[in-house]
Amino acid sequence: MSTTTITVGDKVPSVKIKIAGESGGGEETSTNTFFANKRVVVFGVPGAFTPTCSAKHLPGFVEKAEELRAKGADVVACVSVNDAFVMGAWGRENKAFGKVVFLADGNADFVRALGLELDLTANVMGVRSKRFLAVFDNGVCTSVDVEQPGKFEVSSAEAALKRL
Repeated sequence: MSTTTITVGDKVPSVKIKIAGESGGGEETSTNTFFANKRVVVFGVPGAFTPTCSAKHLPGFVEKAEELRAKGADVVACVSVNDAFVMGAWGRENKAFGKVVFLADGNADFVRALGLELDLTANVMGVRSKRFLAVFDNGVCTSVDVEQPGKFEVSSAEAALKRL
């Protein structure tokens, strides 16, 4: 597990990730490519289809996607330690494609590199992502907020609007 959490001024770590497709599967890319030459608001969730993620976290970003773009976000992305098929299904179910890009971090490589992994092996859930919000400008972190366990306060779409 990582011992260093990404901080403002850090470059996005270079790992492979998949962009979930609306029709299933996903397109592999590198984080260097995905975050290059754009302002990306990325929110991390412990899991697709989980209660808080599905009831509050994702819906807020779907609802506020246009406001986020109007305030300077080129891309609004959600990352979770799920495969691209699960992330695609979650996006379809929430009618979120075109508003949110779904990043499937199936091996937790990205969240580990960010230092934002959450070990839930004691609960038989494996390694997941902490709930977080980060903004990257051309691959450089300009803002990062990590939720305390069980909380949903600093990583919402409303919080993202304040960070832009």
